[in-house]
Amino acid sequence: MTKRNRVKIGDVFAIPLPNSKYAFGRRYRDASIGIYKHIGVDVDDLPQQEEYQFIVGVYDDVLKSGKWPIVDNRPFNNEEEEWPPPYYIKDPITGKYSIYHKGQDRKSTEQECKGLEVAAVWEAEHIIDRIMGSDKWNKN
Repeated sequence: MTKRNRVKIGDVFAIPLPNSKYAFGRRYRDASIGIYKHIGVDVDDLPQQEEYQFIVGVYDDVLKSGKWPIVDNRPFNNEEEEWPPPYYIKDPITGKYSIYHKGQDRKSTEQECKGLEVAAVWEAEHIIDRIMGSDKWNKN
């Protein structure tokens, strides 16, 4: 049985990949994780720069399960940086757009939402699929 972890903002997780390498993700506020661009050969091959492929919402149990071990904690420079970038929401009935940021949402336009991640919470396997190049879960 894997040990459940207490997760903190700035924790860096090693994400085992199907090709026996490791991706890494850094915990943000608002149930989000930033997936580093760097892919390591082992859990000790940590990213040297704070460059991300993408930042998405993640289910808490994914991070607490212990399947993705915490390998570092990298505090953010300030509280503002702890928040993920804005996400967008498209109402499936009305087709209207809104932007979600820091626990609040506001009306928006399709144009303003271009380039933003859709507001969603991802399972571990979906994040791994996206890291490996399959973007089938992102309907952006």
